[in-house]
Amino acid sequence: MPEFTLRKTMIFLEDIAHDGGPAPEVPRQRGAIVALVKNPFAGQYVEDLTSHMDALKPLGLMMTDRLIAAMGGIEGIDGYGKAAMCGEAGELEHTALWHVPGGYSMRERLGEALAIVPSAMKQGGPGTRIDVPLGHINAAYVRSHFDAMEVGLPDGPRADELMFALAMSRGGRVHARMGGLEVSQIAKMDGLR
Repeated sequence: MPEFTLRKTMIFLEDIAHDGGPAPEVPRQRGAIVALVKNPFAGQYVEDLTSHMDALKPLGLMMTDRLIAAMGGIEGIDGYGKAAMCGEAGELEHTALWHVPGGYSMRERLGEALAIVPSAMKQGGPGTRIDVPLGHINAAYVRSHFDAMEVGLPDGPRADELMFALAMSRGGRVHARMGGLEVSQIAKMDGLR
């Protein structure tokens, strides 16, 4: 079994108290955690990648737990997303290894998280940044929660590394007013409405 050796993690926290209009009653919070791991598939073509997703599940759970703790607990977290980036010796498909361990870890820890976990993938080198898309945890069409959080590390991903990211939020955009499904209108709880 190939090893995804962890080199480092970093947590980003952001409290948004104002965005040009009236200040919200409660600041919006966004948080993200990124991890740099060795890419055991760098520089080679490997046909079977899906069987290696299980090896990343402990990393996904650890990152989820650390991010929830950094954000002060699970209460009120209602947005999430994930992203992955490979270094130059990797291929984009290596980043897809993060779909199950990243997404399902957040769903497991956040409880009733029924909507698809928005995702982004790209290739880049040290210092390359990526936007982690965010969406409501229970209904994909809640426009107020369409957002992204930019993350990156100055020293990664190296050519033979993968950078995995998870992001969560409390509340929608500070001055969301583009209509669509409101949080109070979520009915089906099926992730689609």
